[in-house]
Amino acid sequence: MKRQKSYQNEREAALYLIPTPIGNLDDMTFRAVNLLKAVDVIACEDTRHTKKLCSHFGIHTSLVSYHEHNKEAAGLTILNQLLQGKQIAVVSDAGMPAISDPGYELVAAAIAEGIKVIALPGANAALTALTASGLVPQPFYFYGFLNRQAAARKQALDTLKSLTATLIFYESPHRLKEMLQALQSCFGDREVVIARELSKKFEEYIRGQLSEINALMQDEELRGEFVVIVAGESMEGSRQEAEWWSKLSIFEHVEWYIEHEACKNSEAIKMVSKDRGVKKQEIYRVYHEA
Repeated sequence: MKRQKSYQNEREAALYLIPTPIGNLDDMTFRAVNLLKAVDVIACEDTRHTKKLCSHFGIHTSLVSYHEHNKEAAGLTILNQLLQGKQIAVVSDAGMPAISDPGYELVAAAIAEGIKVIALPGANAALTALTASGLVPQPFYFYGFLNRQAAARKQALDTLKSLTATLIFYESPHRLKEMLQALQSCFGDREVVIARELSKKFEEYIRGQLSEINALMQDEELRGEFVVIVAGESMEGSRQEAEWWSKLSIFEHVEWYIEHEACKNSEAIKMVSKDRGVKKQEIYRVYHEA
């Protein structure tokens, strides 16, 4: 058991997790600015991006790079500095460190060494979008980014589809269309809210059924980062989901997965076998005889 008294000795080593604005710089808190000025080092995803933030608020603290591709080596360096008694802040390019951004491993390492870890409240895209979505806000399940590989993405969605909690995903503009198709093929039709460019000039919420939004987005030129919020499972949704393929022949069912999920024949046959509760050998035979 470890017990942390965060503010008993404010001069000792500490790792601060400091959220930064997701768009509007006015969302930076006074406390966050003051701490970034006071710490010994700021560890950041992109030093160029954080330099702009620091310049805007008159922060002159030294910056070090800490991102997804160097987090192991950089994390050891930061941990050694903490062990020497330094106070270090971690920031991501936008939002809360460790939430779909680097930070978790460093937090775990600091805790293991008995170093205080203090998180400041602040901007977070997932909760901002959830509160304005109009969907049931709790319970919710935050997933973040789905795997870009079709088979791994489907496996994750198969695990999530029975949850009654509201689901929250992040997605990039160049993968959103594919992601929405995968959601509809796995979940059937549900209420969905898409939020983009939160707190920025072109902030937008699109609320409706997954089928409607999926069709709309296929013709859109997509820009900005997206939060996708999906209503949890219901009994009605369960029935719709179970029957989405019922009007397809086995051949059409396999072809659907090949076309929409970018699967190889063997993977599509396995998916159809699972959907229908029929042995793979039977699906294989019918598909190749068609």
